[in-house]
Amino acid sequence: MFNFRLQVFHAVAVNLSFTRAAKELHITQPAVTNNIKELENSLGMSLFEREQNKISLTKAGDILLEYTEHAIEEYKKMEYEIGLLKNSFSGKLRIGASTTIEQYILPLILSKFNEKNPDIEILLFNNNTMNVEKDVLSHKIDLGIIEGNTGQMEFRYIPFMKDEIVAVAHTSQPLAQKSQISLEELKKTPLVLREIGSGTLDVIVSELQKHKIRLRDMNIKMHLGSTESIKSFIRNTNCISFVSIHAISKDVVQGEFQIIDIDGLDIIRTFNFIYPQGQHSGLTDKFINFCLNQKQ
Repeated sequence: MFNFRLQVFHAVAVNLSFTRAAKELHITQPAVTNNIKELENSLGMSLFEREQNKISLTKAGDILLEYTEHAIEEYKKMEYEIGLLKNSFSGKLRIGASTTIEQYILPLILSKFNEKNPDIEILLFNNNTMNVEKDVLSHKIDLGIIEGNTGQMEFRYIPFMKDEIVAVAHTSQPLAQKSQISLEELKKTPLVLREIGSGTLDVIVSELQKHKIRLRDMNIKMHLGSTESIKSFIRNTNCISFVSIHAISKDVVQGEFQIIDIDGLDIIRTFNFIYPQGQHSGLTDKFINFCLNQKQ
């Protein structure tokens, strides 16, 4: 029901790409182009600067984006309040989750949420914590779920659940023969870690700093972009890595990986919901409350 041309404009403005907007809206790129042209004709002003393969918003585009985002928020509130009257909720909720949460925490919760709310469309995007935060601020997504709390004033943080990060090695490798090592031994041990921008890496760095250990003091062999790629790597390499207990517990029970205690090092973090201060919708609240109830 929300004005489709404004919906197309918003997708292009947020992505700064006609191609990505078309994919997001499940329409063709010519359809996106035609809708933008018709909107520009009706307003009598250009909304985008087009330069080779890049686009940017004009002043008119900036103004329209501000009002469009406000209109979208109001429309979501209206949908939710109508849903309250009908006791039946519908709408679209765009969620961005960091890798560990998207792969190991959310699938079961989403299946239960969909069972109870079949008319709410969930779009789930996976990225590291840094990029989830960027997507929340740029309104590409309605809600972020991240690893840790970066303490940015722009966000409202709501704690979701606790997580422990553990050191692991594959049971086929010599390092798995040790059930415990010291912090000094850790410095010399070959390590593979998550990429820069990962919430997992951030919390590891923070905890090591408490022991006056920096990344450059460590024997880091590689940074990889996901927990699954790390698990595949250490299956064939005599390295250890730090991963979420949620990502490794089944593999430990099955005897494939060994948890190695680091004497004096306990890494506990909290997964958090985030959204911009003062901006949230009824659907966002409904999903957050559902997740918190499932955790209980």
